[in-house]
Amino acid sequence: MIRSKPALISAVAVLVAVGCVLAALAASLGSTVLGLAASTTLCQEQTSPVSGTAYIVQNNEFDSSASECVTTDGNDDFTVASSAIDNSTGGSPGAYASIYQGCHWGSCSAGGLTANPIEVANLTPGTVSTSWSTTQPGGSSDYDVAYDIWFNQTPTTSGQPNGSELMVWLNHNGSVQPFGSEVATNVTLGGHTYNVWEGAQSTWDTVTYEMTSPATSVSNLDIGTLAQDMVTRGFTKSSWFLIDVEAGFELWQGGAGLATNTFSVDINGSSPTTPPSSAPTPSTPAPTATTPTTTPTSPGSPSPSTSTTSPGTTSGTAVCSGAYSVLSSWPGGFEGQIVVTNTGSVTLNGWNLGWTFPGDQAIGDLWNGSSTQSGSKVTVTNESYNGTLAPGASATVGFIATYTGSNLAPMGVTCT
Repeated sequence: MIRSKPALISAVAVLVAVGCVLAALAASLGSTVLGLAASTTLCQEQTSPVSGTAYIVQNNEFDSSASECVTTDGNDDFTVASSAIDNSTGGSPGAYASIYQGCHWGSCSAGGLTANPIEVANLTPGTVSTSWSTTQPGGSSDYDVAYDIWFNQTPTTSGQPNGSELMVWLNHNGSVQPFGSEVATNVTLGGHTYNVWEGAQSTWDTVTYEMTSPATSVSNLDIGTLAQDMVTRGFTKSSWFLIDVEAGFELWQGGAGLATNTFSVDINGSSPTTPPSSAPTPSTPAPTATTPTTTPTSPGSPSPSTSTTSPGTTSGTAVCSGAYSVLSSWPGGFEGQIVVTNTGSVTLNGWNLGWTFPGDQAIGDLWNGSSTQSGSKVTVTNESYNGTLAPGASATVGFIATYTGSNLAPMGVTCT
């Protein structure tokens, strides 16, 4: 049908009128409309405060140079927008894209745990809980979906926490697994059932509670219940402090499409959405690189310490033992540990380990001790922070070593 000229004029008039209304609406809404569409992109190790400043989103790409970025709209959410990370699943993840409340290596959100670090002794059930909703695309990517919760021996730190690391794995995709070795199975706590893993890092322990039933979300997960179980197992201490609750995705390969839809940390029943005026300012900025939080059973991230302390003397009779074990192995290498235990009745003030490898094993990295190796003979002395052991107490030395042929254990470990 051929439209007449008056009809065309009327149609144009209507379109112009509609356009004017839309323009006026956009002008009246102004920055509100623009704010809805605003998005922040974070790559490498960039961070951004969200939900006011109550939480911080961090990309934290610490062991990869591949292109990988996350986006956030300023609320308590983020999405892995792109990831070309292609790390071996037998090694360290390349990044931990996450959101957190508290202090990460001296970079602190406002209020909450920043203003009030909580001593583990006071971390009773119901004191601190967290909720988290995720989107997990699956596919060929290799990643975990995990909380990373940090305890420090003092209320604050500007660097690596020196207490313990609690991870809660909701799920994983691919062949990755928690750091260390499995120490308990089917442990039911707070309505969830977990397999528990533990492993010694350079100056702290990583303890992972892996859900036996994979989940995409949790509601009111009680951190105190898990922390007190760690105390019972000897993996953390009541005198240490909860300083940081993080939730995110460790990426070994790919991971684009992973998303945190909502995240919250409630302390004594309230979420730190409004920064208090007393919130402290971090004394030092976050470092440009952080230590990987977890690794699977393969050469990992622990770095050896370089300080040495000679064994001290004891009053009375002191006796100690060293128990050698292999935590994991791969072609040409393995991770081992020696648990030093004070088997005497008086405090041990310094210890010295010795053993002889039956093959060509050669230690590369060693932590929680200072080592020397001459041929197949190895000696290890304590560090300043773990030389004093009360009766029945123990310390764990970990190491990464290479070998060819067979990897037989030493006949025994001496401890003096």
